[in-house]
Amino acid sequence: MNPNPTNRIRALTKLFSARTAQKITSNLLIAASFTLTAALICLPLTALAEEIVINAVGDVMLAGRWAAAIRKNGYDSPFRGVAAELKTGDITIANLESPIARGGVEFTGKKFRFRAEPELAGALSTSGINLVTLANNHTMDFGGQALMETIKNLESAGIGRVGAGKNLAEARKMALYTIKGKKIAFLGYSLTRPVEFYAGRSRPGTAPGIEKIFVEDIRRARQEADHVIVSFHWGSEGRSEIQPYQRTVAHKAIDAGADVILGHHPHVLRGIERYKTGIVFYSLGNFAFASKGRSADAGVMLRLRFGEGKREAELLPLDILHRRVGFQPQPVSGKQAAGIIERLNTLSNPLKTEIENRDGRYMVTF
Repeated sequence: MNPNPTNRIRALTKLFSARTAQKITSNLLIAASFTLTAALICLPLTALAEEIVINAVGDVMLAGRWAAAIRKNGYDSPFRGVAAELKTGDITIANLESPIARGGVEFTGKKFRFRAEPELAGALSTSGINLVTLANNHTMDFGGQALMETIKNLESAGIGRVGAGKNLAEARKMALYTIKGKKIAFLGYSLTRPVEFYAGRSRPGTAPGIEKIFVEDIRRARQEADHVIVSFHWGSEGRSEIQPYQRTVAHKAIDAGADVILGHHPHVLRGIERYKTGIVFYSLGNFAFASKGRSADAGVMLRLRFGEGKREAELLPLDILHRRVGFQPQPVSGKQAAGIIERLNTLSNPLKTEIENRDGRYMVTF
């Protein structure tokens, strides 16, 4: 018996529709896949794995006998030559080498005492500095009252801080940031005198760089953060030689979980050391420092980059010699930059670390 023609037509139509729909769907999936692949290829690498940039600079002290000149030129004047570079960082950290306050009682047990004017806080912020370490030998020059005023002025300007507080617990507290999906922890410690500046259980002051303290703090930070950056105020002023205790401290800090160690206090550059999976910058030198001294003639801005499988540091050489730049650090290039890097490589050679010149950019991978 012959099949019903109507049923045959319906069956063929259904089969044709199903095959056509399948083919169309397949073509759409191929097109979508191609479009997505093309879009991914066209995206910048930072969109696939966003790079975190941390800038770090040396000592900032804009008080003392030259404060009037700074006030006259504008509180932001010391940073005008480098503000564009400072603002490239997700975080830019500096060592603030004085309280910024009007009150307080002067500590007369040391030769040099500094107190900058409160307006400096706003100038730091507008210039791109958004985090400071207060763990140094000048933060308490005008006592606990000035420290509390400093913290208030920093907070009002939107600037974070580490390394000092109303008591030891607060001084040891890390600054923790979430940047592009990653957590970055900062800590700061002082290994300089006077010891009267160290915080106590109920006494304001700086965080002391005692091994038991910093190891415990770094281990705790490591549990919460993807990257840990620690500042130490240490060493002898005006000398490029690294003291043995500094290497011991730095290695113990990295063993505890630190990725990067930032050194301050000598005012001059010191060597760089790769140690295990971390890196130590024993001194970044001065940055914006109200002094006309000639020994501190060069500094560096450090630019740390963290990404997927990437950990590197770029060094931007700075001219800080007063007779050439006033109190305004200036980025340099060419022979002058190469000379500063050559000096740093000479200092770093005993530490088995070398800065590479990559098409005019000075880099260290760690």
